[in-house]
Amino acid sequence: MARRTRVLVVAIIVSFIAFLDGAVINVALPSLAEELGGGLALQQWAVDAYLLTLGAFILLAGSLSDSFGRARMIRIGLYGFGVTSVACAMAPDGVFFVIARAFQGAAGALLVPSSLALIVATFPIAEQGRAIGRWTAWTTVAFLIGPLFGGLLVDLVSWRLVFWINIIPIAVALVMLRGIARDEPVTERAPIDWTGAALCVAGLGGTVFALIEGERLGWGSPIVLVPLVVGVIALGLFVWWERRTPQPMLPLSLFAARNFAAGNLATLFIYAAFSLGPFAITIFLQEFGGFSATAAGLATLPPTIMLVLLGSWFGGLSTRFGPRIFMTAGPIIVALGYLLTLAVTEEVVFWTELLPGIVVSGLGMAITVAPLTAAILGAVDPARAGIGSAVNNAVARIAGLVAIASIGVIVGSTLDVDGYHRAAIATAALLVVGGVVSWLGIRNPPQAARVEAPSSASPAD
Repeated sequence: MARRTRVLVVAIIVSFIAFLDGAVINVALPSLAEELGGGLALQQWAVDAYLLTLGAFILLAGSLSDSFGRARMIRIGLYGFGVTSVACAMAPDGVFFVIARAFQGAAGALLVPSSLALIVATFPIAEQGRAIGRWTAWTTVAFLIGPLFGGLLVDLVSWRLVFWINIIPIAVALVMLRGIARDEPVTERAPIDWTGAALCVAGLGGTVFALIEGERLGWGSPIVLVPLVVGVIALGLFVWWERRTPQPMLPLSLFAARNFAAGNLATLFIYAAFSLGPFAITIFLQEFGGFSATAAGLATLPPTIMLVLLGSWFGGLSTRFGPRIFMTAGPIIVALGYLLTLAVTEEVVFWTELLPGIVVSGLGMAITVAPLTAAILGAVDPARAGIGSAVNNAVARIAGLVAIASIGVIVGSTLDVDGYHRAAIATAALLVVGGVVSWLGIRNPPQAARVEAPSSASPAD
């Protein structure tokens, strides 16, 4: 297998592992809560404990990737993910499970930026759009295939198998890594911003805790107010610290590039919707519609198929024509899809009330995801691809983290028809904002920058 192909396959597998565990949990939540207890709060924490550490440490992981090597960080992340997956599978109670999920997210943070940076460092500019399109299609599929895959495991065996099964792709990825050359020596290693990492974790942790527990404990409770205040202060200190430290975990200078700044702002809204919408529809179908876990997963299969078939193609088109139109039209089409699902009634007739909207949203997602990623990374110096990828992934995961934490505020304590309608409207609103931000902020690079001259192409591996 050619080195570039092997790099792409490894990057897809390791990112797929990290993203799949963030999505596969959705259909397992009712079964998990029934066995371990905890109700809606445990269901939210089962998702957000993972997203919290994934989002908080992914920036630090980007710096580690650039300083110590992409392949090395991938190996460490894979071993850590394997150990924490076993811990989740053997969890005796809800508290143990949530803690294990938090450590699993930290291990996952090492995988995502390193894998994408490996692609950017391996493929020439003219081929990056298509390669990133394939990576994006398959890794985004994890968010959509997760409910189907998880549903089968839950219905046939147990929710615990959702975590045991991780060992197989981890082993495959570790074997394939042997065929990739070792990282080039790094002559100068920048100091790691541990203070920034601590402030980021404290800021996100306190804020998310308040959002999840506020509905249950009351917003006036000291148990909610204190973490909220600490979280907000820590986030403010994080920005202050990143502006003054010589070696920041989040180099704010990256945002001087217009497409990087606008692309990440669009990511904030778009990926909040990509988390909120599937979470709401999957739980709604099971807890209100009476669907089995497998049936709920099958209900969200059409977007998976469309992403696999069309994601790479749209990535290539964005390289040719520029990302702006795709990043604008795609989210608005997804929003239209969610608005079509407002036709759902208490009878929950899937084929006529939900399927048309799900198909439309799948088309919009296929249009959006690859151009979005390519536009953002195209604005970053390849030498900083690790931290650039990490920033974008952190924004996406944090957006999903806050969206899931806020679902109680949006829908109340239960996801009935009215609650789902509110979630669908909120999802559509986020997507429209993301599309508008893309139109106003993104600029297509000059044609010469989108097509690498033959004389400067890298030799084939």
